[in-house]
Amino acid sequence: MNDSPGWATPGSSPSDGERPGTDGGAQQPAPSAQPAPPAGDPKWSAEQPPPGQWSSPGTTPAAPQAQPQPTTGWGQQPGTPQAGQYGPQHGYPGGPGQWGQPPAAKPGVIPLRPLGLGEILDGAVATMRTHWRAVLPITLVVATVVQVISVIVQKFMLDDLAFAATPDAGPEEIIDSLGSTIGASAVIQFIQALGTIVVTAMLTMVFSRAVLGQHSSVSDAWREARPQLLRLIGLTLLMALGAVLLGAVLILPGVLTDTIGLAILGFVLWLPLLVWLGIKFTLASPALMLEKSTVLKAFARSSKLVKDTWWRIFGITVLTTVIAFFISAMIVAPFQIISLIVFSGGLDSIEDGSGMNNWGVLIAPAIGLIIAQTIVMPFQSGVTVLLYVDQRIRREGLDLELARAAGLENYGTTGG
Repeated sequence: MNDSPGWATPGSSPSDGERPGTDGGAQQPAPSAQPAPPAGDPKWSAEQPPPGQWSSPGTTPAAPQAQPQPTTGWGQQPGTPQAGQYGPQHGYPGGPGQWGQPPAAKPGVIPLRPLGLGEILDGAVATMRTHWRAVLPITLVVATVVQVISVIVQKFMLDDLAFAATPDAGPEEIIDSLGSTIGASAVIQFIQALGTIVVTAMLTMVFSRAVLGQHSSVSDAWREARPQLLRLIGLTLLMALGAVLLGAVLILPGVLTDTIGLAILGFVLWLPLLVWLGIKFTLASPALMLEKSTVLKAFARSSKLVKDTWWRIFGITVLTTVIAFFISAMIVAPFQIISLIVFSGGLDSIEDGSGMNNWGVLIAPAIGLIIAQTIVMPFQSGVTVLLYVDQRIRREGLDLELARAAGLENYGTTGG
């Protein structure tokens, strides 16, 4: 037994009393009755072998062979078999005398065992492909709303912004331009953050069902994610606030004292700490959603699951980010080129900035971003959810609970 929380995904498992085999194994038919030896007859031994296992005189009776058990469970400790999970009862194809681990059950998009990098990436893509009726509307609607608002904000907040510096620009004009840029960027980032939170919450539920081989609808995902949505917003804001406060503590002393070296040192310390904390708490979001926990408990759970595997999760996260970046760049770049060639009004307009905020220049890249985010957001969210599942399988034997939730009877157990 461990103190880890259960799997909060929809799909209840049968009760112990309803699962066959929980009463100590299936009842075996009673052997046919054998005549009892006459009492006191010296020709009969007091200890007779069971029927069907008689041996020739002078030989030792052979031990009964163990019957194979239908199990596909994996243990938590590599190299340490658990009951009914490894052993000679599992013949593995490949030739006489070759034994190996049994194939893991796969009720959904991943096998129920510790996952490799390829299986995590493939599981995310397989969910997007198999459950596209739920994944596509969620990401497409949110990405469209975010980009429409972003285009409107850019058009009206940056309409009077001079993109090219002029020699006669005064300090007030420069401050106004910087203020407009920062304000527009802050509004756009806030809108995108809210959209990402909604997508993450709903997609987490879709992926959790996909692991069990269950389908989801958009309404199902929203209904299951909604109770935790405010907590997820609080978790995201707390992480952002923590990053800002950490930077202020390390960098502001150098800025306030006008010491460039101290400010640079603070930045050099802040960046790796930010990465370390980001990976340490990268599993907080799925822990919050799937375990129905509080914000602080989600941080603690993520820290516990990432412990001693930081570099592995860091590598997978970086690879996922790089893949997502290149996918986005390949999709958005053609739309940006078209907007500059067709709508910007030529090189002169680009140089003086007059053609950089018309509707055509803003809308064309936004269409590319909608397409890119529709693909990238579920991929990244799926990798994070599957990393969480993988860590719980490795540390807490979650595969057994997932198998029961998926309706796999007697998974990881031995017969009586």
